Amino acid sequence: MNDADAMRHALSLGRRGLGRVWPNPAVGCVIVSGSRIVGRGWTRPGGRPHAERVALDQAGPLARGATAYVSLEPCAHHGRTPPCAEGLIEAGVARVVTTMEDPDPRVAGRGLAMLRAAGVTVETGICVDRARADQAGFLSRINLGRPMVTLKLATSFDGRIATASGESRWITGPAARRVVHAARLDHDAVLVGGGTARADDPELTVRELGARHQPIRIVAARRLDLPASGRLAASAGPDLWLLHADAPDGRRGFWEGAGARLIQVPLDGGRLDPAAMLAELGAQGLTRIFCEGGGSFAAALLQAGLVDRLVSFNAGLALGAEGQPALGAMGVSALADAPRFRLLDTRAIGPDVMTTWERA
Repeated sequence: MNDADAMRHALSLGRRGLGRVWPNPAVGCVIVSGSRIVGRGWTRPGGRPHAERVALDQAGPLARGATAYVSLEPCAHHGRTPPCAEGLIEAGVARVVTTMEDPDPRVAGRGLAMLRAAGVTVETGICVDRARADQAGFLSRINLGRPMVTLKLATSFDGRIATASGESRWITGPAARRVVHAARLDHDAVLVGGGTARADDPELTVRELGARHQPIRIVAARRLDLPASGRLAASAGPDLWLLHADAPDGRRGFWEGAGARLIQVPLDGGRLDPAAMLAELGAQGLTRIFCEGGGSFAAALLQAGLVDRLVSFNAGLALGAEGQPALGAMGVSALADAPRFRLLDTRAIGPDVMTTWERA
């Protein structure tokens, strides 16, 4: 097994932790002795134990003299567990191959330096592009102070999300909805605006996939004017976060009493400040957010340059100009001012078409 193949395996293991390990990065580790894999691991839910510890425990004494392939620099700081770099050294690993340094200030090259000082051969730069894509959320939180944002739109082929009367279930088919639920699963949180919560009465949960894990559910509603008898109220608990600015005491008391977590953010032009909102969510440890609208809220995020990835599902029907547009007003008067995205992928999902875009 060559270095690239082993690292691709480690990266694939790491992706199993996406949406489950925040605020930690989702890391994979493969330990190879000779031509044999003797240990495999990925970061466990909640961020502990780390991938290296899982793989080392599996390898046992076979780790001595082996090569460890780790999809991000091994940590160098003491937290609830000892540093992974220290664990690799104590296990007698002879060589560590990784993609890139961990930008977390508590690590930032210290793990690699610790390994080299102990006589371990260290190599970096393997599968870097794939690693950056996998760690986009973690890198965003560390470098930008906010989570990565994926915006999902489900529209008719003329860009409408509902009829003039508000009917929207269902524009896209069951296959597309399953893909959306899978996307929720590998994000830390699902985010919608208050308008969508009022209009659709959503649960914002992962369904039909046998999932044991559920993302954090977040609603941005300035005055917490959400249905008191809806699905969110009925299922409120610590996994429901409500972003608000100047909600009346009665509404605050109702939602706090229901078990939801309330987070106050400042206003910008009479609406919740998008940048401050995401900065607060980053401070809470979130790394990957899946935003499902609605139109005004999505437009505000795009206008503020806060959407990193756009996933669009287009159905083979037309709703016409009287239908509700996918995006609210953005104040774009020149093409040069419009947010630009680069196409990553196009595929058919049942009768619908899914396109994935990355901010240019």
